[in-house]
Amino acid sequence: MAASVWSLLEPIDRRLLRCDYSDVLLLGKTFTRGRLAWPVGFAIHAANGALFGFAFDQIQRRVPYSKERVAIGMALAEHVALYPLSYFVDRHHPARGEAGIPPLFTNPRAFVQATLRHALFGVVLGRLSR
Repeated sequence: MAASVWSLLEPIDRRLLRCDYSDVLLLGKTFTRGRLAWPVGFAIHAANGALFGFAFDQIQRRVPYSKERVAIGMALAEHVALYPLSYFVDRHHPARGEAGIPPLFTNPRAFVQATLRHALFGVVLGRLSR
């Protein structure tokens, strides 16, 4: 659910931060183009979010911190750990430069977007978890 909230709010942060970066399109355009890129990317993003949620559930049971703190911490840690891979997206993604996939590695706006999105994901995940 948290990944779906993220996906549905992307158009807003893309406008507010004036950066055309979309995680959903980055994922979807890895496999297809045109009208199917967004739904395919949405499905992949939701599946990734579900896997992350499973890992979160296993970890939050074992640590003495609040669910919200663990969720936000894990989401931001994942962001910081994986953002350097955008170097490879910039060089090898089949749709690099197309709508939704601007240069990322040296793009401060994209980094801020990803940070805010991961924080939002963590907040929603922490609040919705049982």
